[in-house]
Amino acid sequence: MALVGPPPLLDSNPFAVLFGDLREERAATVPFPPGDTRFSLARTRRFANEPLPMLLEGYERYGPVFTLRIFHGNVVFMLGPAANHYITVSHASNFLWREGHFRDLIGLMGDGLLTIDGDFHRRSRRAMLPAFHQERLLATVELMLEEIARAVEQLVPGQQVDLYFWTRRLAMRVAMRALFGLDPDGERARSIDAATLFEQALSFYSSEYLLRIFRGPRTPWARLQATARQLDGLIYSEISHRRASDERGEDILSLLLDAQDEDGNTLSDLQVRDEVMTLLFAGHDTTTSTVSFMFYELARHPAIVARLQAEQDAELHAGRPTPAQLTGGELAELEMVIDETLRKYPPAWVGPRRSIEPFEFEGHTVPGRAFVNYSSWASHHLADVFPQPDAFRPERFSPEARAALPKGAYVPFGGGSRTCIGMRFGQLEVRAIATLILARYTLSLPDDYRLEIRQMPTISPKHGLPMLVAPRAHAPQAQLAGAL
Repeated sequence: MALVGPPPLLDSNPFAVLFGDLREERAATVPFPPGDTRFSLARTRRFANEPLPMLLEGYERYGPVFTLRIFHGNVVFMLGPAANHYITVSHASNFLWREGHFRDLIGLMGDGLLTIDGDFHRRSRRAMLPAFHQERLLATVELMLEEIARAVEQLVPGQQVDLYFWTRRLAMRVAMRALFGLDPDGERARSIDAATLFEQALSFYSSEYLLRIFRGPRTPWARLQATARQLDGLIYSEISHRRASDERGEDILSLLLDAQDEDGNTLSDLQVRDEVMTLLFAGHDTTTSTVSFMFYELARHPAIVARLQAEQDAELHAGRPTPAQLTGGELAELEMVIDETLRKYPPAWVGPRRSIEPFEFEGHTVPGRAFVNYSSWASHHLADVFPQPDAFRPERFSPEARAALPKGAYVPFGGGSRTCIGMRFGQLEVRAIATLILARYTLSLPDDYRLEIRQMPTISPKHGLPMLVAPRAHAPQAQLAGAL
């Protein structure tokens, strides 16, 4: 017997969903917080293109809790350390992810760890946690370094590389091998370009709000579904192969295939597919975003690059990091740079929820069944928490400065029971990629490059990240050889 998952949402008529949202808004038993609640397509379009300044303006005008009407309905935003802690930890049980504003992700992810709530989420998370224990992470280091060294070898001094797409393909290969035991060079994996397919599927969130409603041919939804079906071919073929052969390994797919609850119930093929799809997405997308934004900032701060490379010269043996250095965060300068990158550019920039019961926060009521979002991106840019928030200052995360941060101030991976399960895996991968690139190369930006950020649904460079590759100045020969 299979474990029982949540009821499906995919078959819901989108127009019925919109009208249902409006009915529940009008049935509110307490007022919404103050804000801009008149219908406005201009506000909706601006939010789609540049949400960060809008949220910061709302905070300045209304305080840490306010309402904006985005497209058809009111959305309550709660910003700042106390708000983050309230939604993710202290009152998390009063909020649902599955019925929030990213509910259309179910069309790609299905009922995976990202899109489920309650007891099914707790049981699913418990089943997968062993794959992310410290000893499992240590076992992935050599595999990870092998893939990264192979990709770094393809960088050519004097040429330009789109670091965003370079990292996406690399991170997808690592996720396939380390998380699921898939051979990215095998016949099944080579039959599709998984990294590009995810990019195409997630472009649903860069389309106009109005177009996201429709479900017919040639719509953004149809494109999302078409790419999901191609990815399904890879995932289901691997599930079928593993079940038929009883082949197992030290990977999440093996854990999912053998997982049982206390009553002996197992996961169906569909439930395994949903978890694999979710973790393939999360296992490569956030790494891609973080590495891209990190090297964008490093290209603009050569003094920070010099500190990182001096740390490498002092701490690394022949330019190659040890598993302990990568898993334990022993490279202090690099650790602060990663933390500051995740402050300024948290990939999961918004935490969409829906309230269950009415509640009060900071003197304002919020109705039950309201859309309620926290935003790490906006909270990380509050000047009263992080002075000069637009500046890239890794020293904000020195041990002393980090210890002084208020609870809930820094939430790049969410919080509470919904903290990203792959957080340590992602941090390990980012450390390894940054270390091996910095050991060999200096990356710079073309003079005419201007960063634009998109949200689909994680943040990333809108037009990729073109970077010029140059040999690292004064890199010791032993170090160059040892990084390979």
